[in-house]
Amino acid sequence: MRYETDISLIITVVKKGWAERALQASIDAGAQGGTITYGRGVGIHDQATLMGLRIEPEKEVLFTAVRSEAEETVMEAIADAVELDKPGNGFSMSLPLSKVIGRPHMFTDPEEGEEQAPEE
Repeated sequence: MRYETDISLIITVVKKGWAERALQASIDAGAQGGTITYGRGVGIHDQATLMGLRIEPEKEVLFTAVRSEAEETVMEAIADAVELDKPGNGFSMSLPLSKVIGRPHMFTDPEEGEEQAPEE
């Protein structure tokens, strides 16, 4: 089975309703998609209350696997799109992935429909 190397996983945590914006920014910057999941915040900026009751804010988490050379460009596009420079809007981080299996679209030319050899 073929696997990819030199891949980075970008993990972005944002306020509920903002992950689609982050996903679109990542695609516009060269990513081929992403996965959105849900979570809840417990950080310093997430301590909101309503009538004395603490509110657990919902968050969205975007996972985006990209070739390592695109990592910085994609992260900067995400940060700009969801204003990560403002407190409470979220954060983004990246992790190197040593091997990835199961992304056959990375080896396929969408116009040709033929498999392409991975870059070594």
